[in-house]
Amino acid sequence: MENQKSNSSLKAVIAVLAILLVGSLVYIFKMSSEVETVHSEITKTSSEKESVMKDLQDLKATYDAAIAENTSMSEELIQERDKVVKLMDDLKKSQGDVSKFRSQMQTLQGNMKVLMAENEGLKKQNTTLTTQRDSTVVVLGQAQKFNEVLVGQNEDLAKTVEKGSKLSILNLQTAAYKLKSSGKEIATDKASRANVLKISFTIAENSIAKSGDKDYYVQVIDSKNNVLGDSKTITFGDKELKYSFISSVKYENKTVQVSQDLAGKDFAKGLYTVNVFDKDQMVSTTSFSLR
Repeated sequence: MENQKSNSSLKAVIAVLAILLVGSLVYIFKMSSEVETVHSEITKTSSEKESVMKDLQDLKATYDAAIAENTSMSEELIQERDKVVKLMDDLKKSQGDVSKFRSQMQTLQGNMKVLMAENEGLKKQNTTLTTQRDSTVVVLGQAQKFNEVLVGQNEDLAKTVEKGSKLSILNLQTAAYKLKSSGKEIATDKASRANVLKISFTIAENSIAKSGDKDYYVQVIDSKNNVLGDSKTITFGDKELKYSFISSVKYENKTVQVSQDLAGKDFAKGLYTVNVFDKDQMVSTTSFSLR
């Protein structure tokens, strides 16, 4: 009788130990799975962080190269590069999800493409202006010396002068501002805050161009393909042009800085395009974004 009680107690102890063993194994398996999951997430975040950092470093290198060319856009390029550097610093300090940094990086990449295109356009325009100026000076000098014997070349000269007399529009820029009731202007890239756009450009010096009053038609198109501002239409022959406003300039063969404000509200988010026309001929274009 005593042996049967002893055997029953032993079996009960063994059963309890078996249950505890199974529970321990389940707990250990669960903890191992959680550790592997955490390790996997940490590895993934680290890899994504390295990828975004590499893209930001490439973006900074592109700006450094463009700034070294010392064009008229250097200040604007430096401002954008500083945004990249700040984002790199913030990314280094971050410990969690890097998706927001990737989103900001992609926005900076979009801005870079716009600025690089404008910078390349300025370099090409400057090269063309230099070539035209040098060619015109040489041809005019030859015409004065050999007018009687170079009658045939006078026709070519006239064509060259006509081409060189066209005014060049440079450094077209647009910036959004929040104009307060006090008159203070605060730069912004947020569509919800902006209530005025500043459009500026430069008319290059041209000693052989015709001086006098000049009208330039500025066309601002928002991300929904709407022409902002006055949105009036003018006809040149069989062509129609819808414009935002007219910039009237008194040109006296010297460099002229032109700046004009376009007031508005409820600006749409997205990419905007700004075109400048001399009558029906587009002479400059640029773009910018509001978020």
